[in-house]
Amino acid sequence: MKNFIRILLAVAVLAGVSGVPCRAAETIRLAVQKTGTFAWELAVIRAHGLDNKANLALQVDELASPEAGKVALRGGAADVIVSDWLWVARERGFGAKLVFYPYSSALGAVMVSNASSIRTLADLKGRKLAVAGGPIDKSWLLLQASMKQDGIDLKSESTIIYGSPPLLAAKTLSGEMDATVNYWNFCAALEAKGFRRIAALEDLLPKLGAKGRTAMVGYVFDEGWGSANRDVVARFIAMTRAAKEILMTSDAEWEKIAPLTGAADAATLQAYRDRYREGIPHRPIADEEADARVLYRVLAEVGGRELVGSVKELDPGTFYHAIPGD
Repeated sequence: MKNFIRILLAVAVLAGVSGVPCRAAETIRLAVQKTGTFAWELAVIRAHGLDNKANLALQVDELASPEAGKVALRGGAADVIVSDWLWVARERGFGAKLVFYPYSSALGAVMVSNASSIRTLADLKGRKLAVAGGPIDKSWLLLQASMKQDGIDLKSESTIIYGSPPLLAAKTLSGEMDATVNYWNFCAALEAKGFRRIAALEDLLPKLGAKGRTAMVGYVFDEGWGSANRDVVARFIAMTRAAKEILMTSDAEWEKIAPLTGAADAATLQAYRDRYREGIPHRPIADEEADARVLYRVLAEVGGRELVGSVKELDPGTFYHAIPGD
């Protein structure tokens, strides 16, 4: 609660609402995946008036996919989207000065049926493995890199089936797959149905050189826009932190946003809640950036030019520093 009060005070100060005449609210155009977790936060922001307290007007364009958000940002139709620093780094390599600020460290997991004989990652050899997101999905690449350190080339030693997250989750539930590597929310839904984790991908990061849980997904915006609107960005970040604090501390809030999550039952909603909370970033930006630099090298080596283009190292300007020392 102390953290929540502190964040709200920060929002109030930034918005100039403590006895200072109000000015017109600045507008931020957000391109948001309709079924994404950022939509959950926006519901909390609106319900608690956090946008008004931050003196921000949020113009939200709901889209069907993350790719549509990228198009909106690059086309100038949006100010902020949610994406990963891999994409930001790749775009910077092409000359687009985008920047990234951490949103979540939640990654996927390797999931199997509770009755499965698979107990360790090594047991995936020779099995049928469903991989969400395609051959250059970051979670899949991180898993491959980790396994290669143990002398296992999972890509060549298992049968790999690529597909969309919901399709592969359904096939895993029906028993068509021996295991699946899927996004965190689909893994949470599988957990609620009695599946178990062989490994959380976050837990593999230290083996690859990271010092802690690393936020792979974040708010992305144009560097020039961010520089010209530093106060607006600071208020936006404070506002979203306040929303996260509410979701971190209030179980009742999850009941309110349950329809947005698509959770079929209470067990699934609880799994979403617990995994979402685990993914809330708490580390200094410098630590996030240092780990991202290490992991970028790993991903560049495994994914090659198809993933990162010609950029072998994470561009120093990829991460946005909201305040000096952040």
